[in-house]
Amino acid sequence: METISVRCRKCGKKMTSSRIDDNKIKFKCSCGFSEYRPGSAASRSINPHVSKDSLIPIKFDVTGEFYIGGEKAERERREIITLDEISMLASSDYDLESVLKGVAEKTAKRLGVDVCSIYVWDGDKLVLRGTFGLSQAAVGRASISIGEGVTGSAVEAKSPQLVPDISVDERYKFFSETKEEQYKIKTMYSYPLMNGDDPVGVLNAQTVVVREFTEDELYFISVIANIVLGAVKMRKKR
Repeated sequence: METISVRCRKCGKKMTSSRIDDNKIKFKCSCGFSEYRPGSAASRSINPHVSKDSLIPIKFDVTGEFYIGGEKAERERREIITLDEISMLASSDYDLESVLKGVAEKTAKRLGVDVCSIYVWDGDKLVLRGTFGLSQAAVGRASISIGEGVTGSAVEAKSPQLVPDISVDERYKFFSETKEEQYKIKTMYSYPLMNGDDPVGVLNAQTVVVREFTEDELYFISVIANIVLGAVKMRKKR
C-alpha cells in the first residue's frame, strides 16, 4: 500500500491508494469513487537521471498534511475547499436567500464565470432567489415558467441545457429586472434541481464570452446543484 493520500473529488474524504504498476496508482474512496493517477515507481525515485516531471508532485498544506500537487490537482483541491465552504453554508442557520446568494458567489468565482444565478420553484413559477453578477434588485421579482427560456427548458427536459451562444438560441429570455443587457451574455449552462420528477429549481452559469466547459467543471456544477437541492428541501421542511 502507498502512504500517499488525496481527497475525493466527489465527497472530499481522504482516499486510500494502491499501486497498480510502475506508472499508475489507484485512489479509492469509501463513498465508492475511484480514479487512477500516474506515479513513478519507488525504485526509480532515487535515480538522479529520472526527470522531476515524472515524479508525483507532493505538497504540504498549512496543517502539515501532504497532498498531490500539480495544476490539475491544485485546481481539484481548490474545488474541494469551495465545496466544503458551500456545504457549511447550506447547512447553516442562514435564511435561504442568504445561502443561495453565497453559493452563487462562491460558484462563480471558483468556475471563473461572469454570472451565477439560482432559481427556486414556488409551485407556480421559477423565481430568482440568489445571484452573483445580476442585479440584486431582481431577486424575488424575476420569474419564469417551466418550459420557458433556457432555464425553464432545463426543468421541462429534466436535464442540463448547454447553450454555447444564446444570441442564436430562440429560447433565451431576457429579464429587464436583472439588467442583463450590460453583460451581453454568450454561453449559458442551466442545471435543473429535481426531487424525483418534481421541480425544485435551476442553477445557471453564464459567461460574456463563448466558453467551453470541461467535464470536470460540469461535474463540479452538478455537485453544487445537489448541495443547493438539499438546502432548499431542508428549509422548506422548517
